[in-house]
Amino acid sequence: LESYTYTYLLGCPKTRAAVIIDPVDTQAERDVRILKELDLKLIYAMNTHVHADHVTGTGILKSLTGCKSVISKLSGAKADVFVHEGDTVDFGDQALDVRSTPGHTDGCLTYVDHINRAAFTGDALLIRACGRTDFQQGSPEKLYDSVTSKILSLPEDYLLYPAHDYHGMTVSTVAEELRHNPRLTKSKEEFVEIMKSLGLTKPKKMDEAVPLNIMCGPSQLGESQQRMDQ
Repeated sequence: LESYTYTYLLGCPKTRAAVIIDPVDTQAERDVRILKELDLKLIYAMNTHVHADHVTGTGILKSLTGCKSVISKLSGAKADVFVHEGDTVDFGDQALDVRSTPGHTDGCLTYVDHINRAAFTGDALLIRACGRTDFQQGSPEKLYDSVTSKILSLPEDYLLYPAHDYHGMTVSTVAEELRHNPRLTKSKEEFVEIMKSLGLTKPKKMDEAVPLNIMCGPSQLGESQQRMDQ
């Protein structure tokens, strides 16, 4: 779809408890359908940060499933549950460790699944790239420190799942990004210069998305949030 956003649905095989990471408003009905098909009970709708390029589906999913919303307190957004560095989000026999990874925004989080050796990196680390740092409290210095100390410090076989990809790639590993990420293989000083010279345009939906996302997104599927794939 237009924002190339990846949403992740994780479930506990034993208890059927589930969480969803970075849901999108236009896909909320799809998400509910899949939950029903897989016989999963959605406990938490979790965001890695306040997105600027799409509207979150969290509010809609809360209305449709009764789940609770989760985000970093540092995001400035509303939520039922605020998480911080070192917290653990449990769902059945599964768990996600919370790591604070600011730099793209102050409220960016990475959720680490040690059981399945994976991390959900939001916009902090993308495949062969990283999130922009030129708005929403962005800081290339903070981002470099976050990614190198909190994500790329994980064991090299850990799978990395980003919030977006614009080239059709879906998953990477710590080892791959340590060797092949054209930005994060540079020194901190070189990384800062790269980020400052990107010259990116403003996200098209930023003025609509950020205010809605701070409020946890719309509570129901409205005319402006109709699915884009129908």
